[in-house]
Amino acid sequence: MLKQRVLTAMVLAPLALWGLFGLDDNLFILFISAIVLVGSWEWAELSGAGDKGKWLYPAGMAATLLLLNSVRSATLDLFILALAAIGWGIFLLFVLQYPDKSRWTGMRRRLLMGFGVLVPCWIAFIELRTSDWLGKEALLYILLLVWCADIGAYAFGKTFGRKKLAPRVSPGKSWAGVYGGLFTTGVLAVCAASYWELGKLEMVTLVLITLLVTAVSVLGDLLESMVKRHQGLKDSSNLLPGHGGIMDRIDSLTAAAPVFVLCIKLTGLTL
Repeated sequence: MLKQRVLTAMVLAPLALWGLFGLDDNLFILFISAIVLVGSWEWAELSGAGDKGKWLYPAGMAATLLLLNSVRSATLDLFILALAAIGWGIFLLFVLQYPDKSRWTGMRRRLLMGFGVLVPCWIAFIELRTSDWLGKEALLYILLLVWCADIGAYAFGKTFGRKKLAPRVSPGKSWAGVYGGLFTTGVLAVCAASYWELGKLEMVTLVLITLLVTAVSVLGDLLESMVKRHQGLKDSSNLLPGHGGIMDRIDSLTAAAPVFVLCIKLTGLTL
């Protein structure tokens, strides 16, 4: 298993970095769209859509992305990101109530959830990469934020993780892990603020946004864990040997990226 994980990472890491930072804007949109479409194929499986649904659902997602790409505007993007923030508030209730009041367990509702998870993430990544006021450094920052949160959560959870965060959803996660993730991303925010030469108010704003996004990234992980647990699956797919599927790799980002971009837009913070 470890050998598989290492070999897969050695192939995926350069490919992901090339796709995220080495392509021009149009090819980048195609790259992100391809990832979202594979994620939608996996979400159809998580939703119990059946063999036919696993192909119809990505087709519907592709049509949605094509339509949105043709009519995108700053106002529409902001509206979708705001809806996403509301949606993640609803998803939080689902996680907190699981499995006692699982109002989302019907196949159609889970398929609808997939649009709420994947489409705003697609919008956010395009904004992060292609907008004049954000760009590649902001894209790198959200990636580092999620990675640092994972590292801090693992280190603190392994050492101090006694009180479980959501044992009915993901037994391995602990409150100590959450605190560890918040600590490491807080340090990241201070370092990034210094690198960007932000003023004191801007630094505080970046730190607060970072801590909020870190907390939301945990919710993204928990939501996918909840859906997988309901469906009786360990991974979203077996596409990535040793790593599961695409959704297993981007679950935190699906929540973190839209909220991050929305907060930056609302606060007017310039990075």
